Amino acid sequence: MNFERRPDPDALLSQVEAEERQRAQGKLKIFLGYAAGVGKTYSMLEAAHSRKAEGVDVAIGIVETHGRAETEALLLGLERIPLRQIEYRGVNLMEMDLDAVLARKPQLALVDEHAHTNAPGSRHAKRWQDIEELLNAGIDVYTTLNIQHLESFRDIIGQITGVIQRETVPDRVLDEAAEIEVVDLPPEELLLRLREGKVYIPEQAARAMENFFESGNLIALREITLRRAADRVDEQMRSYLKTYQTPELWPVPERIMACISGAPGSERLVRTARRLAEETKADWFALYVETPGGDKLTRQNRERIWEELRLAESLGAKEVTTLAADSPVEAVLDYAREHQVTRIVAGRPLRPRWREWLHGSFIDQLLRRGQKIDVLVVSTEEEEMKKTRKTLQPSGPGWRGYLIASFLVALTTGLSMLFSHLLDPTNLVMLYLLAVVIAALRLGFGPAVFTAVLSVVAFDFFFVTPYFSFAVEDTQYLVTFGGLMIVGMLISTLVSRARSRSEALKTREGQTNTLYALSRELAAALDLNGISKTVIHHVRGSIKGEAALLLPEGETVRPGTTSGNFELSEKEISVALWTYRNGKAAGLGTETLSSSSFLFLPLATGGKTLGVLGVKPQNGAAALSPETRRLLDAYANQAALAIERVNLARKAEQTQILQATERLERALLNSISHDLRTPLSSIMGTLSSLREDSTFLKAENQVELLDLALEEANWMNRFVSNLLNMTRLEAGALRIKKEPQEVQDLIGSVLTSLESRLKKRDLKIRIPSSLPLVNADPVLIGQVIMNLLDNSLKYSPPDTPLEIEAAAAGSWVEIRISDHGPGIPEEHRHQVFEKFFRLPGTEGVRGTGLGLAISKGIVEAHQGKIWVENLPDGGAKFVLALPI
Repeated sequence: MNFERRPDPDALLSQVEAEERQRAQGKLKIFLGYAAGVGKTYSMLEAAHSRKAEGVDVAIGIVETHGRAETEALLLGLERIPLRQIEYRGVNLMEMDLDAVLARKPQLALVDEHAHTNAPGSRHAKRWQDIEELLNAGIDVYTTLNIQHLESFRDIIGQITGVIQRETVPDRVLDEAAEIEVVDLPPEELLLRLREGKVYIPEQAARAMENFFESGNLIALREITLRRAADRVDEQMRSYLKTYQTPELWPVPERIMACISGAPGSERLVRTARRLAEETKADWFALYVETPGGDKLTRQNRERIWEELRLAESLGAKEVTTLAADSPVEAVLDYAREHQVTRIVAGRPLRPRWREWLHGSFIDQLLRRGQKIDVLVVSTEEEEMKKTRKTLQPSGPGWRGYLIASFLVALTTGLSMLFSHLLDPTNLVMLYLLAVVIAALRLGFGPAVFTAVLSVVAFDFFFVTPYFSFAVEDTQYLVTFGGLMIVGMLISTLVSRARSRSEALKTREGQTNTLYALSRELAAALDLNGISKTVIHHVRGSIKGEAALLLPEGETVRPGTTSGNFELSEKEISVALWTYRNGKAAGLGTETLSSSSFLFLPLATGGKTLGVLGVKPQNGAAALSPETRRLLDAYANQAALAIERVNLARKAEQTQILQATERLERALLNSISHDLRTPLSSIMGTLSSLREDSTFLKAENQVELLDLALEEANWMNRFVSNLLNMTRLEAGALRIKKEPQEVQDLIGSVLTSLESRLKKRDLKIRIPSSLPLVNADPVLIGQVIMNLLDNSLKYSPPDTPLEIEAAAAGSWVEIRISDHGPGIPEEHRHQVFEKFFRLPGTEGVRGTGLGLAISKGIVEAHQGKIWVENLPDGGAKFVLALPI
């Protein structure tokens, strides 16, 4: 056996899982070109006609012919699903009707222009999201795409052509496609088609040839397209070799990490990292490090950071992380070592050189400390650098803080003058240090540094000779000045960092406490209503807005609980319904139905969506930072687990009920097939014998047969009475008519009913005449005594005696029925009163196991007690205790 070519089990398992997912979804085929006019739509329509000829159900979702006659001719013979008309700013826009395509559900749908941006008011912002929904519904899709619309190539193609594409699709769309067909045309032929007006109308063609459609641009775009297609083929070959060859042949894969900063040009970082990861077939990560001064960044800068984190997620980063640390370099390197990153992609330094000299350069520190890790620096345009220097400037404390710092130094100077005749000038420095500490604690880093500088100036001017001058006679004071300056700035830095860290820890502690409180309250919630109220209470306290929990109701979802008196409109409910059906977030802050004022998150667990959480922050999408989104996702996960727990408990309860019902049905079936059939056969045989020829039988034989029939009928009567009483007991409908009763009368009436069965038994009865009365229903208690006697008769030898005795025991009257049979095993003493329970080895004795269970229910309904004991010499004693 050749072990060197043994398939990799893990790779085979991954391949099988991927194939199973593909079978459940529709298949995507992309007709890829390098520019408009190469014939993508034409090739797609030709392929569609071929598939239709094979018997495939083909329908056109949307096709853009741009007035090309040869393309329009191919539309003939293909079904076209009507488009949807959307009015936007007085203009009627035609878009694909996604719901109509889903309702029609063809085997193959044609959807042109994959990167198209949908009109406002559409369900999804982009057409590629519409296509994803079609694929999830099991519909195959043919679509067209130009290479410049891939997100990772946006910057590099923008540099080549000078045109920045606004309509882009994530690279994973191309990676996950089942098939890619490159539609190629030499640039010379494309330019000829452009001049002949086969691509654009003459005016548009002239402008295009001056800008985008230059020969050099087209050659470069064509090369990128072919390389990207070759990379796809190479990836398929790598996957095949990895599956069917030994893993040791493959080196350790590279890992790439993009350092996000929030600068205007840092989107290029993310795209570059994605492109490198695609070229090297490596995993890639995105990391943002929040430093103590991060809370002072401008709102524009923070929003850009959130957008870059979302961009990294959409481009397929394996992990998108935000860390809080004092030193961004240490945080980046620690994360890189932990995740075995081999390349770090960082941006070009944007701060002025003097600030880099003062604080150190991030890139230089990475290069010095990051051993064995390559650092790739991505360049930034000069215009972007100018924008960055404006937007990256942290928002300082304002003039108010510096004014207070000046007042603090003036106050310290005044106090120092009061004590100047008591203290040496060097000791007065401590008062200024105290002012620096107060400024650092209360005013922040900038005012604290300003306080340190101003303190040095004030100390020199007022307390160092010559006074009221900045000249210094004693050079030793220069050391004092330097010490005061350095210590003051160090104290400011350390206090500012400690303060920022404390605020960050306080925020995280608050989130942790909230999640802990939520999980604790959800664990105590017993039903969906309690879960809904708990989740809404915590969500509203975290986001300062409105919240709603929607649960499935038939084919739609309806609000179970809301945080106020507001009502969700039908539009919002339709967005929530889309989230519920697709298991993805939609609405505010997302790319799906973003016009909604609510963000809807799926309550999903185990691949199943159990409901939808709707959130409407007071400040709109600006309040949905990555931290807030993660917190809301945690709320949604906790709520989903709680709902699943309640649903499972409900299913378990229903299962128990079904099992009990099945046991009852089985017992009844057994009774009908055996226990009822035997007495019925006896009764029918007796009656038929008497009817056919009563003179043939002697009188004493007739009486004997009639007695037998009567006994069997009485048994059936008791059996049916037991069933009815058990049904009434479980339904709570058993009516008890209590009256003062003599115990002798209760027992006597039962003995009279069982007289025929007791003739051959030695019966010992001991009942004192002075027994007090008991308050009981004579019929029901009589049935209990009868069931106990019947049980003793069935399970004891016929030649052994039965004993019935009654006695007063405190506030109770006890009726004891004893036999001399085998007794009851100790482990089954408490089970004999359960429904349908029968002792092992007694299958041949007639009965259903209901008599003792009914007796226990009737006695407890009388506020009495019943139990069983084993006699020392063998046998069982049943004790019935009724209150006096």
